[in-house]
Amino acid sequence: MGDVAVGAQEGHGDAERPQGPEGTTAPQVASQAVPQVTPEAAPDETADAGTGGEAAGPRPRQRSFWKELPLLVGIALILALLIKTFLVQAFSIPSDSMQNTLQRGDRVLVDKLTPWFGSEPERGEVVVFHDPGNWLEGEPTPQPNAVQKVLSFVGLMPSAEEKDLIKRVVAVGGDTVECKGTGPLKVNGKALDEPYVFAGNTPCSADQESQFKLTVPKGRIWVMGDHRQNSADSRYHRDQPGGGSVPVDKVVGRALVVAWPVNRWDSLPVPSTFEQPGIGTAASAAPAALGLLGAAPVVLLRRRRRARR
Repeated sequence: MGDVAVGAQEGHGDAERPQGPEGTTAPQVASQAVPQVTPEAAPDETADAGTGGEAAGPRPRQRSFWKELPLLVGIALILALLIKTFLVQAFSIPSDSMQNTLQRGDRVLVDKLTPWFGSEPERGEVVVFHDPGNWLEGEPTPQPNAVQKVLSFVGLMPSAEEKDLIKRVVAVGGDTVECKGTGPLKVNGKALDEPYVFAGNTPCSADQESQFKLTVPKGRIWVMGDHRQNSADSRYHRDQPGGGSVPVDKVVGRALVVAWPVNRWDSLPVPSTFEQPGIGTAASAAPAALGLLGAAPVVLLRRRRRARR
């Protein structure tokens, strides 16, 4: 009972202190062994709690914007180079051969991604392609300065030194394309309705050199400019290998949009005339023929079995 009294009355004065064996008061062991901590002496726990328990110290100084600027510029250039190599690239229109669809000085964005996955040009698309056989022989080549060369290399400016052309695909491998008189232009016997042809031009030129009827070799495309009487396209290179057609592996990509100047922003869709029924007859004949060849042995085998029975 005495121990309980000590614990209960601890720190409440000397009036009811228990007496020792000789009448002396018992020493206050508990009050001396566990000193009381006043609020003033308590450590600043609130400060530590606000910093997650870490010791306060000098915070690291942030880099200045000017020190980070070269890093940001470097990352931007690398991203631009990757985009130019694998996704899209800007090209400048150097001539009037695609009027009025494209004007001299227009900037177009060219899709370079889909060819990486095996996609090939289709009828009606406007495509950029490398010069397949000195088509640009004698044409002046721009001489850009050092800054323009760098920006062109990373894709922030249109290519200046590469000899590239831009035309419309009117026929693909296996198609029969025909120009007779002033037109219309025919693909696989289907006459094309070509509202994109430059005003005042005819779909086919009347000169003898541009009169033709031929089949486009596999793996190649037949291209023509929308300004028919001002375009040295496939018609005028029939003396070269491929008869004027362009190898598919020379195609850089499809022009998707006019990006500059701002007042000429526009997309470059495939005209509806290339979607008319029957125009793809030549292309669809090959799968049908393969299917027929594959089915023939099965039919013959069944007939033999019936004859035996």
